[in-house]
Amino acid sequence: MSETSLSLTSLKQVSNPWIQAIAQNLHALENGRLSLTLPNGQALHFGTGDLHANLILKNYKPISKFILHGDLALAESYMDGDWECPDLSALFELALANEKALSLDNKGGWVFRTLNRLRHLLNSNSKKGSKRNISYHYDLGNAFYRHWLDDTMTYSSALFKGEESLEEAQCHKYRTIADMAGLHAGDKVLEIGCGWGGFSQIAAQEYNCEIDGLTLSKEQLAFAEQRYRKHNIDHLARASLTDYRDAKGQYDKIVSIEMFEAVGYENWDTYFRTIKNLLKPGGSAVLQIILIEDKRFEDYRKNVDFIQRYIFPGGLLPSVEAFTQKLEQNDLKLTDSHLFGASYAKTCAIWQKNFQHAWSDIKPMGFDDRFKRMWEYYLSYCEAGFKAGTIDVGLFKIVNDHA
Repeated sequence: MSETSLSLTSLKQVSNPWIQAIAQNLHALENGRLSLTLPNGQALHFGTGDLHANLILKNYKPISKFILHGDLALAESYMDGDWECPDLSALFELALANEKALSLDNKGGWVFRTLNRLRHLLNSNSKKGSKRNISYHYDLGNAFYRHWLDDTMTYSSALFKGEESLEEAQCHKYRTIADMAGLHAGDKVLEIGCGWGGFSQIAAQEYNCEIDGLTLSKEQLAFAEQRYRKHNIDHLARASLTDYRDAKGQYDKIVSIEMFEAVGYENWDTYFRTIKNLLKPGGSAVLQIILIEDKRFEDYRKNVDFIQRYIFPGGLLPSVEAFTQKLEQNDLKLTDSHLFGASYAKTCAIWQKNFQHAWSDIKPMGFDDRFKRMWEYYLSYCEAGFKAGTIDVGLFKIVNDHA
């Protein structure tokens, strides 16, 4: 295998026109190094610094697709097996650290972008659409998630204090949310998006609250109901297959953990109005929400990224600014917040390790290698984003202080 530390004057050494087209961008790397192995075995090296990533091309399709169609096409070519990377998270960190150098005038052909935007719009979060979108992701089967989540079956960021286990950090997160919301014995609590019932279990067992959980996933509902019976808390904790827009009653407290991202921009006002209507005067809600940087929000909102296309159809992350503006417009008061993106990076890294370790058991369940590559891309993509700070996660306490 030949190795070349490429310079602009040595581009003639590379005969492929797609590599020549991208080489000038790669030569401009300032924060870290990229080793690019071509299909013929030639290794090219770009940049300097400690951050290092390897990208191994099986053919030239990934480069041509990236140039013509942008980031999403590059992800699809990974899923198709057209390139390999020993450490995807490091590659994404390198890309985020060198966004200016790697930006192309063409951010993906307009036809490609328009088609993906249309697909995203078709994944609307109407009541029917929300049920379809949630089912797409969460009804892959409880057995699938059990293989790589911790024993609490929690599919949201943990909150780490130090070197504790993932399960301990998830329970710490749940108790932090309960304390932030001010849960007391006898409180009537609503959880919008209850998942497999982890928070509801702690609210009922440790805080002696009466809690109603809402989900749109039949798989999650069955698991949560069995969980409540197993722990003898089914007289306090209940779950139902209910859209948040159909919830009734009045609650002392509301909790919603990484559900807001699935609401859809067009329904943000409806979501906040619903919380306001369901909260008793003086009641409080705590929301755990994944966020995107303020400066990225508008461009992100108008386009479709890998996660929106393949992982969470209909999903959209808010920025802190967009989120707080909507709160104010809907007459809800933000009284406390806590950001903990580093914990999510660690959570994703553990999930990735668990997923890879369990793949030999997951594959026979009917999942192919393309599915595996899609999930490892997704988990690495998120880990790098949280490390770089382009995305974050936070707890937000809001109060309905109007009668």
